[in-house]
Amino acid sequence: MHVPDGFIDAPVSVAAGVFAAGAVAVSLRGARRELDERTAPLAGLVAAFIFAVQMLNFPVAAGTSGHLMGGALAAILVGPCTAVLCLSVVLLLQGIFFADGGLTALGVNITVMGVVTVVVAYAVFRLLTGLLPRTRRSATASAFVAALVSVPASAAAFTLLYWIGGTTDIPIGKVFTAMVGVHVLIGIGEAVITALTVGAVLAVRPDLVHGVQGSLAAPLKLRIDGELVDAPAATRDPEPAPARRSTRGFWITGLVSAFLLAGFVSFYASASPDGLERVAADQGIDEKVEEHGAADSPLADYGVGDIANARLSGGLAGVIGVSATVVVGTGVFWVIRRRKEEPGDAPRDHENA
Repeated sequence: MHVPDGFIDAPVSVAAGVFAAGAVAVSLRGARRELDERTAPLAGLVAAFIFAVQMLNFPVAAGTSGHLMGGALAAILVGPCTAVLCLSVVLLLQGIFFADGGLTALGVNITVMGVVTVVVAYAVFRLLTGLLPRTRRSATASAFVAALVSVPASAAAFTLLYWIGGTTDIPIGKVFTAMVGVHVLIGIGEAVITALTVGAVLAVRPDLVHGVQGSLAAPLKLRIDGELVDAPAATRDPEPAPARRSTRGFWITGLVSAFLLAGFVSFYASASPDGLERVAADQGIDEKVEEHGAADSPLADYGVGDIANARLSGGLAGVIGVSATVVVGTGVFWVIRRRKEEPGDAPRDHENA
């Protein structure tokens, strides 16, 4: 659901840009609490993986496709603040180099795809994991529901912005019905991808899933008079802190997967317009769409301009995109993590004396 230039008027686009900039600023501070020496490079990997999977449009209805937004996946894996930054990096690179999502609409896209999806998905996920048994199966199911809800929520957010600043005179009720209806279907695909990915990570490295840190281990129970009760804190034997496992193998596996998805599997993605493009064409929203400012980019439309072979061109563009995203994302998160360690941010011993 990359909004192009021309769908939303200038005042609302500017307002969305200000809101998005504020959300990124808040997320920069929050990410300093979420990131450490292990999760900083993993956050860059998550951004690259989302870039790759967004190239895999899947059919949802006759002549309509959808793709992963990634807000739920990123929020659950690396935390909500870091997730907003992951999506912002992806959307920025897509807009500048791949002409996907308007440049003047960047604030709209970050708001709709990078903030709304993250906030809604993480809230739903935390609510469900707090209510359900603390198991990997329930965490995976919670991820499914969170992702499913986040996509139509994003569509509703776009509809609200279009109601305020749309450039064509279309009954907003029709826009809302069409957008939410098709994005419920897209949400099912998002939910499946998110649940499969989160479930796979939980199976091999649950310690790397931010959304379940400290919540999977059930409290110790004692049987008293035939009933199970929580053991008093004093009777619980302290467990030694687990040794930190290297994330190198996990990182390499994830990066190779992203390269394969973007460089090879993406060739088989659906060529049908995505949900927003289909609704825009059907409802007349695209009457005032503007040519993308990066339309002359050598990577525009996810292809390398000088290569005639479509398979090779698209695959190479995908590999370049994943490479750029992991480098930029890892660099950004590494800087944030280093700032966390600056002396000015560390607790002062004399204040605690």
